[in-house]
Amino acid sequence: MADEGAPRTDGVGRPLARTWAAPVRRAMTRMLSPVDGAPRQEHAPPSARSAIVDCALYIDGERQPGEWHYAEALAAARRERQRHAFVWLGLHEPGAAEMADIAETFGLHELAVEDAVKAEQRPKLEQFGEVSSLVLRTARYVGKGDVTETAEVVETGQVMLFIGPAFVITVRHGDACRLSAVRVDLEGKHDLLLQGPWSVAYAVTDRVVDLYVEVADQVEVELDALEAQVFDRNSHGRIQSIYQMKRELVEFKRAVMPLQRPLIALTAQVNREVPKEIRRYFRDVQDHLTRTVEQINSYDDLINSVLQARLAQVTVDQNNDMRKIAAWAAIAAVWTAIAGIYGMNFKHMPELGWTYGYPVVFALMVSISLALYRFFRRNGWL
Repeated sequence: MADEGAPRTDGVGRPLARTWAAPVRRAMTRMLSPVDGAPRQEHAPPSARSAIVDCALYIDGERQPGEWHYAEALAAARRERQRHAFVWLGLHEPGAAEMADIAETFGLHELAVEDAVKAEQRPKLEQFGEVSSLVLRTARYVGKGDVTETAEVVETGQVMLFIGPAFVITVRHGDACRLSAVRVDLEGKHDLLLQGPWSVAYAVTDRVVDLYVEVADQVEVELDALEAQVFDRNSHGRIQSIYQMKRELVEFKRAVMPLQRPLIALTAQVNREVPKEIRRYFRDVQDHLTRTVEQINSYDDLINSVLQARLAQVTVDQNNDMRKIAAWAAIAAVWTAIAGIYGMNFKHMPELGWTYGYPVVFALMVSISLALYRFFRRNGWL
């Protein structure tokens, strides 16, 4: 019988960490190597900043005291597998070199490690041997009042989770979703922690989706204010502000929509990687996500309607301006026509020698102009 504390091996008896160590090192080498033609540094100075935010060992649903190095914590967790032991390693924007060492220790696949460092992935769920990789896009509301053409309403980031038999690694990029509060809250739920690493995956996913709900509610307020501004006669909304809001909504949509498929996979009955009890929790998260998706779809229709309404208003305003210009041009044409006739300098013209010719013609032009002005005014052209 195999020792419970021994590291897992592949089909030929090699430890999984060593099996994937070489590919991971090759991947990290590609990421760290300079581009062609760039000067190479013989000795790059090591970074003094560590990406590790917290590393904890949990046994029987309780956090073990003391500070742990992730390699020591992983070895201890594998020795105590019968007591529901696992390691939770939290990282914030790790560098390629540090991530390579962590990947070698935990036996992470090189493709998943590249995704964790670059942080440019869509929400997805992948399986690499006994390790599951879950990518989540995070979002939070950062708007402060009226939307302008440069205001940022929704800030996005990424959280990637590696869930293994005795560990879970969270890799966070950006500040849209900080996980310290999630860890504190989860440590107060002993029964949930007994479910192992997938309990952390649920807690993080639940927090991310809760932020989606908060962002959706705040975006609804912004849209209502923008709609009221567009239909306000005294203050029409600028098209640039509407486009900015639409772009922020598209960014939020890209974070939320793709998460539906991974959650369906996590709640499926055929998924044996996720404990049955945790699948029930994920179903609750899926319900919240569905609500948010429905809200976003309605917001998308609303912002398109607001944009079309504003464009229609612009067209109407332009037509009104053209009518005003045409009306004033008609009034000015009267003066131009009469002055043009009497400015032809013919020797024999009627009224040229008449004493009251000038005041009569001037009064005639004023009268015709006033009549035209009243006519255009009555018809709404002026």
